[in-house]
Amino acid sequence: MIRMKKKAKRKTHKVFWIFVKLQMVLMALVLAALGYYYLGGYATEVQALKAQAENMVKSSDESVFHPDQSSFIYDKDGNQLIKLTNGTDATYCRYEDIPSEVIEAITSIEDKKFFSHRGVDFKAIIRAVVAMLINGEPNQGGSTITMQLAKLTYLDNSITWQRKMSQIFCAMELEKLYSKEKILEFYLNDIYFANGYYGIQAACEGYFGCTLEEIDVSQAAFLCAIPNSPSYYDPLVNKKHTLERRNRILKNMYDDGKLSVEEYEDAIGKDITLNHVTNSRDWSKNYAATYSIHCATRTLMELQGFEFCYKFQSEEEQKAYEEAYDELYESCRNDLYAKGYTIRTTIDWEKQEQLQRALDEELKDFTEKNEEGIYSFQGSATCIDNTTGQVVAIVGGRSQDLSMYTLNRAFQSYRQSGSAIKPILDYAPAFERGYTPESIVVDEPIPDGPKNAGGSYAGEVTIRQAVEWSYNTIPWKLLEEMGVNTGLDYLRSMEFSGLKPEDEVLPVSIGGFTRGVSATEMAAAYGTLENDGGYRNPSCIASIEDSQGNLIYEATQQEKVVYKSTAARMMTDVLQSVMTDGLGQNMQLTSMPSAGKTGTTNDNKDGWFCGYTRYYTTAVWVGYDMPKTIEGLGGGTYPGAIWKKYMEEIHKDLQPIGFLPYPQLSQEFMEETGLEDSSAEETQEDPTGEQPVEEGTPENHVEPQGEQPQQGLETIE
Repeated sequence: MIRMKKKAKRKTHKVFWIFVKLQMVLMALVLAALGYYYLGGYATEVQALKAQAENMVKSSDESVFHPDQSSFIYDKDGNQLIKLTNGTDATYCRYEDIPSEVIEAITSIEDKKFFSHRGVDFKAIIRAVVAMLINGEPNQGGSTITMQLAKLTYLDNSITWQRKMSQIFCAMELEKLYSKEKILEFYLNDIYFANGYYGIQAACEGYFGCTLEEIDVSQAAFLCAIPNSPSYYDPLVNKKHTLERRNRILKNMYDDGKLSVEEYEDAIGKDITLNHVTNSRDWSKNYAATYSIHCATRTLMELQGFEFCYKFQSEEEQKAYEEAYDELYESCRNDLYAKGYTIRTTIDWEKQEQLQRALDEELKDFTEKNEEGIYSFQGSATCIDNTTGQVVAIVGGRSQDLSMYTLNRAFQSYRQSGSAIKPILDYAPAFERGYTPESIVVDEPIPDGPKNAGGSYAGEVTIRQAVEWSYNTIPWKLLEEMGVNTGLDYLRSMEFSGLKPEDEVLPVSIGGFTRGVSATEMAAAYGTLENDGGYRNPSCIASIEDSQGNLIYEATQQEKVVYKSTAARMMTDVLQSVMTDGLGQNMQLTSMPSAGKTGTTNDNKDGWFCGYTRYYTTAVWVGYDMPKTIEGLGGGTYPGAIWKKYMEEIHKDLQPIGFLPYPQLSQEFMEETGLEDSSAEETQEDPTGEQPVEEGTPENHVEPQGEQPQQGLETIE
């Protein structure tokens, strides 16, 4: 017994000394950290940040929480396209007028301890840091509502420890100056609810067409779901996402004891009906406005030094880029609605209406609508002025009397391109590598490769013929020869933003992408061919002035050489043949030389026509929002008809001008490419640099003929 007591005593003694040693180690670490903090100069810097933050908050007053400067966007002739307002000036809501359901909903999801902390929840910050260290990424928020208000009002979007410290000090100072109720009032009136709505009252009126006192708890939670990420939770575009977050908020309110079981079940079971009202039902104006807002936002990002990227070394690098992009995009878009900019665009209102009318008229017989009342069969188109490289007209869908819908398919929707991709991905790059329009290639079966529409093969043909009749085997071979990644680099150079690592496979040679391309990207790429291989970013922003009238941006298009001019001119020459002798014959313009290409995807789900003159480039897409087969759809049917109707109209008073010829291959070009002079083309003389074309009316087929039916991915046209 005595021995056992001694043994227990020794064990207790040992545990005691282990505890003492751990305490000493921890104390040493704390002392080391404090020493590093003070001796490393961080203490001085933190004190300076604290003083600066306190002064910033103390020197401001409540007016900083009442932004009231609207921005205006104009077309090229000075006509107002849209007024962008934050909505807070006319709809500012006092705390006592904000329903308790809204207060409980926003605090349950954003800051449960709002009414008990002093501006900063240090435990939440520590939890967020620990979660980031464990998961490798920040997936928990540590910012209180007061900290968010401080960031919105006083700070920029930089991601540094200094900015975080400033945010903490600003929040603590705000809590000293204002009551909790006042801080929450400022916050709910300042946060962004997407689609130009700043403040809870403006959002309520905009989405539900009613005042705050009229909404129920389900609607309150729905609105409070939006500010966390106004793009992702945009109820007009991503209503499903908004509902998912609403349900999470309601569950939080139930868990917090703010809702009874019956109230929770009733609220979560309610459907949300939007009654969104816009100032205009002119769909042409809506599409021009949404694109102008997008381009202006990206221009503001550029002015802040953001570098846009289209090629990444890893998924991690791409994810980090996209997160930085999204954060700054939201910030600059918010500024656009609140800082009083004057934005002048290159949108030509007459051409905008003409393009909308052409699309509407050609698709008018398709009357099927989805459950939201939107036409199921849709189209989009973008027109670029070849002189400037800027967008003059953009249509993101059909017109209809539904103001709640704002999706602009011309730049927001990505679709499979079919054969429309071949000139820019396969053939023009091949012309840089020694091929000419008259080079002989073999159209033949390829094991595990594509088939042609109709299933037949032509044997030996020229590249010109292969493009005219859109054979699939030839571009497949050409891309395989140069390397898929090499081909895709041409698209990356032209800022195609939907490309994925999974696209580095041969099916992309005939349009088999993971995500796809947009009409605006295709218009810019075809415009690059017309511009002798020089790519220009397809923006529509001409200039931006700040609220004081200072010019902060003026468009000066910078060209990026993507194709050698000889290759671009060769491609244009071949695409002219498509219009005169190939699948584009029915789209040939009455008296204006043109070049173009059809595109039809697997099972006739998407139809494209992309083409240009010396004056304008236009790309048209037609299909269902949810891809499905459309009998008879091809690039030469509805897309081609829209393109032809529109291009005929905008060219009717213009002098016909021919395309610049490509020269007989010089010795310098042959040495550069390693090509033997086997071209049958003779040098075309063009002393003026342009080739006038006699006016006339060639045979014109009014009714477009369908392309050959396709079977399976391998028969994409």
